[in-house]
Amino acid sequence: MDIHEYQAKEILSNFGILVPPGALAYSPEQAIYQARAIGGNQWIVKAQVHAGGRGKAGGVKVCESDYEIQESCENMFGKKLITHQTGPEGKGIYRVYVEAAMQISCEMYLGFVLDRTTQRIMIVASTEGGVEIEDITSNRPNSIIRSTVEPAVGLRDFQAREIAFKLGISSSLIAQMVRTLQGCYLAFRELDATMVEINPLVITNDDRIVALD
Repeated sequence: MDIHEYQAKEILSNFGILVPPGALAYSPEQAIYQARAIGGNQWIVKAQVHAGGRGKAGGVKVCESDYEIQESCENMFGKKLITHQTGPEGKGIYRVYVEAAMQISCEMYLGFVLDRTTQRIMIVASTEGGVEIEDITSNRPNSIIRSTVEPAVGLRDFQAREIAFKLGISSSLIAQMVRTLQGCYLAFRELDATMVEINPLVITNDDRIVALD
């Protein structure tokens, strides 16, 4: 079962992973209301469809006013979003997620996948966030970090710290990164997932590790 971004963020938040403040909207007017409730002066409006590559296809917009939110929503609602994952038929947009914009200093990729060959959870991480994992694998394979979780013991803190060090996380943020990795692992295990992917996982300018997408 695939889930939408807003559902995934609710799940991750329940497992102790930081996510940006956000809310679902079913109309342009509701999107404006949600943005005001979130506060701030910059928001991201994201089409909620089961497909990657939304940004390149026009399904993710940065807005700085009610007018921009209204315009972005009118260009999304009821339209088809066509990405490399949807095929030419596209997928209809019937709801958007309005989210507070984050000031970002670093983007990373983080994925937990079930390796069916070994029947173990494989953690895949990279300092190259914000792009598809297929692109990272083909263009920057040396940036990829892989680590296998032994089922008998689970993800240990020392293993999570090793991943954080390999990603170049500063010492002051290691504990946050360990909590993020442990939260993803618990979500994967307890919800019987086959994949948990955060792309990008970001470090904000105020030194928080946040699941951005």
